[in-house]
Amino acid sequence: MAINSNHLLEELDGVKCIIVEKNLSPERVAFLKPLLEYNTLKVVVVPSPAAKVVAPAVPVAEGEVVDAPAIQAPETFTMGVTNMLFNPINAVFGRLLRTPDGHIVTPAYWHQKETVSHDEIPYYER
Repeated sequence: MAINSNHLLEELDGVKCIIVEKNLSPERVAFLKPLLEYNTLKVVVVPSPAAKVVAPAVPVAEGEVVDAPAIQAPETFTMGVTNMLFNPINAVFGRLLRTPDGHIVTPAYWHQKETVSHDEIPYYER
């Protein structure tokens, strides 16, 4: 059991993993998996359990039967790494991860707010 929510441990496909993120979209998986594998981490991705979906209330006349439309939950994934010492928050803010082109992974790049990681001078070195 983790001391805090920053170091989650779960078993994914029979392998004990540190959870990087949960409920990832396929696009997010396509971004993070190669980035983590480039940084020599073994990545395990499994489909997330389907969330419970509540059908919207449909007003009906008395005695009338109406089938509620089925709502399809989006397909999501859970991603973990097998390195038990890995912590994604420490890795990003500690400037430990690199992009394939050699730049440091910044928080903006990690959250996909920027398409290119800019090596910015940390606040403590200014």
